[in-house]
Amino acid sequence: MNPMLVRLCLFSAYFLFAILLNSVGAVILQSIATFGATKESASILEAFKDLPIAAVSFLVASFLARIGYRRAMLMGFAAVGLACLAMPLAPSFTTAKLLFFTFGASFALVKISVYSTIGLLTDDSDSHASLLNFIEGFFMVGVLAGYWLFAAFIDPSDPSSLGWTRVYWLLAALAAMNVALLAATKFPPAPRKDGDARYGRDFGAMLALLWRPAVIVFLISAFLYVLIEQGIGTWLPTFNNEVLHLPQAMSVQATSIFAAALAAGRIGAGVILRRMNWYALLNVCVISMGALIILTLPATRGLEPRADLSWTTAPLAAFILPMIGLFLAPIYPAINSVILSSLPRERHAAMAGLIVVFSALGGTTGSFITGQTFARFGGEAAFFLSLAPMAVLLATLWFLRRHTKMRAGPAALPT
Repeated sequence: MNPMLVRLCLFSAYFLFAILLNSVGAVILQSIATFGATKESASILEAFKDLPIAAVSFLVASFLARIGYRRAMLMGFAAVGLACLAMPLAPSFTTAKLLFFTFGASFALVKISVYSTIGLLTDDSDSHASLLNFIEGFFMVGVLAGYWLFAAFIDPSDPSSLGWTRVYWLLAALAAMNVALLAATKFPPAPRKDGDARYGRDFGAMLALLWRPAVIVFLISAFLYVLIEQGIGTWLPTFNNEVLHLPQAMSVQATSIFAAALAAGRIGAGVILRRMNWYALLNVCVISMGALIILTLPATRGLEPRADLSWTTAPLAAFILPMIGLFLAPIYPAINSVILSSLPRERHAAMAGLIVVFSALGGTTGSFITGQTFARFGGEAAFFLSLAPMAVLLATLWFLRRHTKMRAGPAALPT
């Protein structure tokens, strides 16, 4: 087993899924322009992505170690490759729904496998947090690349054309490359608990985690985080197009600033968290997000469409608002690491399953609420609404710290 090759598989897997999953904003924008979908109907794409993530994670996470993490990832990428081929061959809004359904189900297998394998490659909580932050940071690099990749296939002279669906030929090829890489790589063996030979016991052990107060508070925090991130990230291309009046392709490209900020924030957090308490850092981040929303959104009022709009003449809000990603970035990896590093390795797959379930539900909820508010009250009101879950997140972070401190720190959580 070559640890560096295994890590390459994890990075490569996350990179491709970063492009696939976070393309939902671009696909919503293009579905409105190409397939005639309404904002209300387009908002359902997030659910087609996230609900399969939640369902598959809930059903298979507890016994995924028995399947094998490498085998599960191979299955996921094979399904993704076939789904990507379907979009350019039969382009429609229905195909887009099936596409994201497949992405979601496959990502459930891949994310649980990645999170569980991290525990097999690291020996302590510091190295676990460092590798997790780095992988999550690399995920955001994939998101950044994805926005520019999709924008490159949008025809500026005819945004309603189907040319953008050709991007899926390239994505299918990347999925095939991941299959080949995984097939050539040997993974470390997954740990198994003695006597646990039945699915019922595995599933019950996963549900038993829900009785821990720290786990409950953590899952609420993860739900709120993803609700905020997906609500903003999914609808930012449409916000750029309809509120800031940026051209179609430029609206997608400008969203890459959000992804770049997330990538920088997560990679930077890996360094900062070695010198600063996680709770203090995350409080600063949440308060800064709220301040950025309050200060920036009023500047988007009264903007008018301009024929000569370019990067040099774009509204300042197009560059400042996406910087919210810089403060969002450290939250998710930090709270994930706190809970995962507190558990024995044989519980990581079950805990990762719960993380994926609640994250998926948060993503669906955030995108749906933002989309519905956007359609009825406009983009400014939709983004202002994110202040509510930010306030609740501050409270859940306090409770998370309280419950972990009551047990003398994360490492002392009972197993």
